[in-house]
Amino acid sequence: MAEHEHVRVAVVGSGFGGLGAAVRLRREGITDFVVLERAGSVGGTWRDNSYPGCACDVPSHLYSFSFAPNPDWPRSFSGQEHIRAYLEHVTDTFGLRPHLRFDSEVKRMVWDTERLRWEIETSSGSLSADVVVSATGPLSEPKVPDIPGLDTFPGKVFHSARWDHDYDLRGKRVAMIGTGASAIQIVPAVQPLASRLTLFQRTPAWVLPRVDRPISAAERALHRTLPLTTQLRRGLLWGVRELQVQAFTKHPGQLGFVEQLAKRNMGRAIKDPDLRAKLTPDYRIGCKRILLSSTYYPALARPNVDVVAAGLREVRGSTLVAADGTESEADVIVFGTGFHVTDMPIAERVVGAEGRTLAETWAGGMQALRGAAAAGFPNWMTIIGPNTGLGNSSMILMIESQLNYLADYLRQLDVLGGRVALDARPSAVRAWNHRVQERMKRTVWNTGGCTSWYLDASGRNTTIWPGTTSEFRRATRRVDLAEYAVLRASSARSAGTPAGASDETAEVTA
Repeated sequence: MAEHEHVRVAVVGSGFGGLGAAVRLRREGITDFVVLERAGSVGGTWRDNSYPGCACDVPSHLYSFSFAPNPDWPRSFSGQEHIRAYLEHVTDTFGLRPHLRFDSEVKRMVWDTERLRWEIETSSGSLSADVVVSATGPLSEPKVPDIPGLDTFPGKVFHSARWDHDYDLRGKRVAMIGTGASAIQIVPAVQPLASRLTLFQRTPAWVLPRVDRPISAAERALHRTLPLTTQLRRGLLWGVRELQVQAFTKHPGQLGFVEQLAKRNMGRAIKDPDLRAKLTPDYRIGCKRILLSSTYYPALARPNVDVVAAGLREVRGSTLVAADGTESEADVIVFGTGFHVTDMPIAERVVGAEGRTLAETWAGGMQALRGAAAAGFPNWMTIIGPNTGLGNSSMILMIESQLNYLADYLRQLDVLGGRVALDARPSAVRAWNHRVQERMKRTVWNTGGCTSWYLDASGRNTTIWPGTTSEFRRATRRVDLAEYAVLRASSARSAGTPAGASDETAEVTA
């Protein structure tokens, strides 16, 4: 990295959010930007999660950018390797490689109130930027519970997002901790290899069949020849999910029919009534993420699999003790225990205008204006910020809406002219968050009777968007300057006063 390089925009992260932001910047005619990536390649969560069986639970043609359709998806639900290859393709197609700064983990970002810019320290050097786009994503930092005695375990331990591909599971006693979206893909992939597989299930999940199939060569040829057919396929997938939103957000009682489908799915594979009882949730379907798998239940019914209906409480050497006292022996422990979502580690590294970190500002719960801007953090925007997650559709739709907002944000800075910054007004952030939380009260995520990763430590849902993707698209179509304070450098500095001069101030205008 150049000696204290300065850029107009610094993007943090090179997953879907970061690459999408980079493409949008180039399409807006902005080339003075960098993408800071802590790893050595692009891909974000689809680079980090490479565990056996890893795949997406959103249909391929919907889990891709609208501006970069892929007519050659090999399956209706794509595997990790295909999605990662798609992101590499996007990187090359849109000429993003010159902007990438690999092995550049952001250590600290501090807002300079005098120069109206961000000072950024990375593992490969320092730089500054007028605007920062944080696209680190909520599924980037693995969460491993603090289990007493874990350090005494003589075998192998790793998280699903940090899979050790050099470790051979064949013939091993494997303990799988957790029953989330990763675990239900890992279990069927690992079960045939393990001599014994023990699943520690704190809470059972609702599981529906995953209707996956190869996309035929004829279909792919049609999509290549007639791109409109790809758009129609995507539109149909999107429309069906938009129609489902009402049940999640306003009428959770309507989801009872879906519960019956899930129970039938379980009943087809699980004949043992005791095991079926362990696997049957006691909360409304949709309260936690609905999981898709046609192989999870059949794997659990195999004779070399044990389901412990309790979480892992303690480790005593190679003996694992569950919360209900059940003891199991293991050679390897795989944690499928999720990520730091409501307490994103990046927040501890961002220091705003008042000298407080974003983590301190969000101590009472994450909140950001239109899911993007936090009060006290000028010219800082986040992609997949608070209350932008989805429970039934593709996050790419939400990312593209936020990219629209980012583009208009940068246009507004150009229109205002000079060295200028926008800082979300606390009143605007509170008003937006109040509206979101009021709508959240009726949703299945708040009323379904479960505890999920959607909720923060105080039980508030700071993760999910309580509406349709169309509503969010309208809400982020453009920036309303009334929701921001405009910060300007003083006229003295604008005329060329040296940095740090005593008469340097920042002026705030309505």
